[in-house]
Amino acid sequence: MAAPKKKTSKTKRDKRKATWKHKAAVQAQRALSLGKSILTQRSTGFYYPPDEEDEDEDEE
Repeated sequence: MAAPKKKTSKTKRDKRKATWKHKAAVQAQRALSLGKSILTQRSTGFYYPPDEEDEDEDEE
């Protein structure tokens, strides 16, 4: 027969929730930072293909 489980304390519950929210906030900050660096083309981890307009000017 299954025994009833002990109740989780509010402290443990709140601590888990705070950790979860903190991880989400850190990931959101990283994503925002990456997006900004991509928009300004200062990111070193991405390859930016040359614009088609630049290629046309070089050929003329």
